[in-house]
Order: sequence, then C-alpha cells, then structure tokens
Amino acid sequence: MALYESEHTKFMREWMQKHPEEKAEQQKGRALWWDKVPQSLDTMKEKIAAKVPSKAYYYDAN
Repeated sequence: MALYESEHTKFMREWMQKHPEEKAEQQKGRALWWDKVPQSLDTMKEKIAAKVPSKAYYYDAN
C-alpha cells in the first residue's frame, strides 16, 4: 500500500466496507460500460466484411 492515501480514497474505502451491497452495483455498472462479452467468430467476420475503407483525404467530398 502507498504511503499517501487521499481523503477521497479513504472515504471510498470506508464507505465500501460499510455498504458491501454496493459491490454488486459497482460490478453491474462496470460490466455495462467496460467488460464487453467476447463476440462469436461469425459476428467478427461480419463486422470485418462490413468495414468501408477510408479515403486518403478524409474531408474530400468526391
């Protein structure tokens, strides 16, 4: 553990100890935004096939 611990870190550590039910809520939120389920091989192939190559100059209208 580090020598310095911020007030916020201390507060969050104590709060999580007092409210253990929030761990499940925290994991649900993380899963929603960060933990992506591995996709199937077919889905990955479809995604690659649907990709449109970008132009050399992105802002060219032609």
